[in-house]
Amino acid sequence: MTTSTVAPPAPLEGEGSALTSLKPRKKTVTPGEVSWRVIRMALLIFFVAIILMPIYVVLVTSFKSPADFSVVTAWNLPERLSFDGWAAAWEALAPALVRSVVLAISSAVFASILGSMNGFVFSKWKFPGADIIFTMFLFGMFIPYQAVMIPLQALMINMNQSMPFLSGVPTLIIAHVIYGIPICTLIFRNYYATAVPTDIIEAARVDGAGMWSIFTKIVLPVSAPAFVVTMIWQFTSAWNDFLFALFLTDRNTGPVTYALQELASAQNPDYSRMMAGVLVASLPTLLVYIFLGRYFVSGLMSGSVK
Repeated sequence: MTTSTVAPPAPLEGEGSALTSLKPRKKTVTPGEVSWRVIRMALLIFFVAIILMPIYVVLVTSFKSPADFSVVTAWNLPERLSFDGWAAAWEALAPALVRSVVLAISSAVFASILGSMNGFVFSKWKFPGADIIFTMFLFGMFIPYQAVMIPLQALMINMNQSMPFLSGVPTLIIAHVIYGIPICTLIFRNYYATAVPTDIIEAARVDGAGMWSIFTKIVLPVSAPAFVVTMIWQFTSAWNDFLFALFLTDRNTGPVTYALQELASAQNPDYSRMMAGVLVASLPTLLVYIFLGRYFVSGLMSGSVK
């Protein structure tokens, strides 16, 4: 019994070159591209170092004792770790920290809820003059604090005289909620315009649902990304604010920024306590952006297409 072998078919003309062209080719890097990458990396390292240098000085100084600190040796590591500055800063700032937490969380929640309601109305419930009213809302974003501070202070003083329970942190909450409504309204309006289809709203209206039912049962459950953006924004704005605190509160009722200013304005400054106070006061906002920063960016981009 004989076996026959069949020769493979000869490749067609040009077939080998076509298959060869499909193979991935190694990208050749020119010396100019290498030089540009090195320059770009060097610039990034330089700017990162510029940004981190003050943080390094603050962190190092906070662990020094008052006797070890001097301007000449500010860059040096502490000879021995001292936590006296941290203890003194915590003792001085603890009551104000509690007030700042109440202020930041309350203003963020109230401004976000009101902004979500306004954004829903402006995006899905058209009425005569809606565009004009929305433009007036946005105009509130561009009014600086300094332009209204004197009349606002007079208004709050008169209000606190008739309602003393609103003095201190409640006064700041009212001010920050009012100033936070425009930006929150803009964020929620843009988000609802793309994330909530108009057909769903119209179908719910045909079924007899009212404005409040549609908002609470259909719109509000899908509003988490926008709420993350507005609450982080408002929390940071309220926590870092100093001007409202300076005009509307005092050392006994002000937030942590006011207490930090009192800590830094002593006649005989304790630099280790001051630097520790700076770190303690900035830690909450830093943690918020570390753990929620990616949600902030993704939620902010949710309404960017519209």
